Amino acid sequence: MAEKWIDGAGLAAKLREEVAAGVKNIARQGRAVHLTAVLVGSTPAGELYAQRQREACEAAGISYELRTLPGDVDRQTVEATLAALNHDTSITGIMLHLPLPRHLDATALQYQINPIKDVEGVNPANIGYVVYGHTLIAPCTALAVIELIKSTGVMLRGAEAVVVGASEIAGKPIALLLSEQMATITLCHIATRDLAAHTQRAEILVVAVGKPGLITAEHVKDGAIVIDVGINRITLADGSKKTVGDVDAEGVYPKVSRITPVPGGVGPMTVAMLLKNTLRSAELLTSR
Repeated sequence: MAEKWIDGAGLAAKLREEVAAGVKNIARQGRAVHLTAVLVGSTPAGELYAQRQREACEAAGISYELRTLPGDVDRQTVEATLAALNHDTSITGIMLHLPLPRHLDATALQYQINPIKDVEGVNPANIGYVVYGHTLIAPCTALAVIELIKSTGVMLRGAEAVVVGASEIAGKPIALLLSEQMATITLCHIATRDLAAHTQRAEILVVAVGKPGLITAEHVKDGAIVIDVGINRITLADGSKKTVGDVDAEGVYPKVSRITPVPGGVGPMTVAMLLKNTLRSAELLTSR
């Protein structure tokens, strides 16, 4: 049964090794790779995520710094913080932890990050580069999905690919990157009338909605490759918690050729792609 699972954790480990080698190469040039993350409002979840980022960065030889701002900070102060990081030549990468407090506009603030230092690829300028086929730095989840698909050996050129979910940081960038690979794309969203009519045609099906069990066996074409981006915490009958995706993995498994597990699929690769983007930012700055 295990032969159908796409090993995201294994692929991520190899990618982290490649990043570590790249970081050493930059160090030989007398430069350092330095990521600074900005966390607005200190919460246990935010601190834990930041700690995991720190551990991943340090394992790859990347310097990591966390700057925490109070939860009631005003927009001007956040903008000033990001501007200072943009101008600090010792800092090669910047990320802004989400979600932000409701009084702050995440998109407007992400726009303040220098596109070259934008390791999450969320600055609208970087999304624009993807649209025009000149990708500089793309969103980490979208890059992770493309690498997972490529690992199966499938030919993307001309393939029928369906993306379910049209968020700005996942679904839309995934569709754009697949289009860049010359796949034929259908992007489904909340207004799609007959979801199964689209997904049943997909040779490659990517699901990024955040709704557990959305995709069942009736939605999937025989032999399809399924990439499950969803991460949902559900409560079982006995009261225990379980992490599941947007796909009924057990139900679709007999029909697919390859599928990502949840957890262990897209998640580890997204973290690895953050490290790769951080290296990419440093390389772009070094070449200037």
